[in-house]
Amino acid sequence: MADTTSSIELLVNGKTHTVDVYPDTPLLWVLRDDLDLTGTKYGCGEGQCGACTVLIAGVPRRSCQTQVGSVAGKPITTIEGLAQDGRLTALQNAFIEKDAMQCAYCTSGFLVTSTALLRTNPHPSAQEVAQFLQGNICRCGTHTRIIAAVRRAAETTEISKGA
Repeated sequence: MADTTSSIELLVNGKTHTVDVYPDTPLLWVLRDDLDLTGTKYGCGEGQCGACTVLIAGVPRRSCQTQVGSVAGKPITTIEGLAQDGRLTALQNAFIEKDAMQCAYCTSGFLVTSTALLRTNPHPSAQEVAQFLQGNICRCGTHTRIIAAVRRAAETTEISKGA
C-alpha cells in the first residue's frame, strides 16, 4: 500500500468527487465507503465473480481489483448511474419483467456488464450474452432468466439510446 494518501478526482455517474485516499486502494472501497454508492457489491475480492463490476470509460471492470489512482478523471458508471431522471433503463425493466434475480446480490454486476454488452452489440444472440456474462456468477442459478432479460431488453429501441 502507498505510504501517503492523495487527493484523487473521480468522475462517477456524471458527478465529480474528490477523495483523499491511498492511490492503490481498491475502487470498490472508495465507491462504497467514501461515496456511499453501495449498489456495487463485494463478492470474492479476486475479480472472479463480477458482483463489483462498474463501467470505466464504458468498459466493464472489476472494482475490487482496480486501484482508484488508475481511474482518476475517467468516467465511472455504477449501478446507481444507469437509471436516468428516475427512470429505469429497458435492461433494468427487463430484469424485473423476466424475474432475473433471486437474492439480487449479483444483479448490479450483471446489469452493468449487460449494459456494456448492449452498447457494443445491441442485438446479441443468447450465446453471445452467455459468453459476455461468463465472468459474472449468480449463486442462485438465475442465468437463464438473466439471458432472457438481456435479450428482452435488446428487443427495445431504448438500449440504442444508451441503456
